[in-house]
Amino acid sequence: MDEAGSAPGDLARVVADNLHRHRARARLSLSELAAAAGVGKSTLSQIESGRANPSMETLWSIATALGVPFAELVSPHAPEIRVVRAGEGVRVDSAGAPFLVWLLAATGRRGPSEVYAIGSEPGEPRRADAHPAGVREHLLVTAGRMEVGPADAPVELGPGDLATFAADVPHAYRALEPGSAAVLVMDYP
Repeated sequence: MDEAGSAPGDLARVVADNLHRHRARARLSLSELAAAAGVGKSTLSQIESGRANPSMETLWSIATALGVPFAELVSPHAPEIRVVRAGEGVRVDSAGAPFLVWLLAATGRRGPSEVYAIGSEPGEPRRADAHPAGVREHLLVTAGRMEVGPADAPVELGPGDLATFAADVPHAYRALEPGSAAVLVMDYP
């Protein structure tokens, strides 16, 4: 088990099962989805077979290509009552930035929302590509200081500050103090 309370293989298996289901539902071949997501066919095959632990960026690309929220790829089937204890949840690390994300909850398919807990340390910003049209993010800083928002107009936030912005443009998150933390809600149209 890792510090987030789940074994790395658990996420790989959840992603593999969800990816296979959504790819089949979309009636896409591995080659078609790989091309649409901008990932190699062999990489996609390894992810779908549970033999790879893809980065957050790769998962976002695949989710976007499938037209599903990120949570649809990384969330296990939820029981009727779900409790997520502090430090638990589906953990997905970012490549190249000191940025950890735990998916805490996600809603249904009509106007879905996703709730994440974020932990970040000063260093390289976590840069995010544009999400599908109409996606908005709401980020509430709970500890430390962060700079967040559209890449061309980030804002600085402290504890208790909330920023809401269009996430269908490139955007970024950067911790300005050690131990920075936030809650992020993503709203899909």
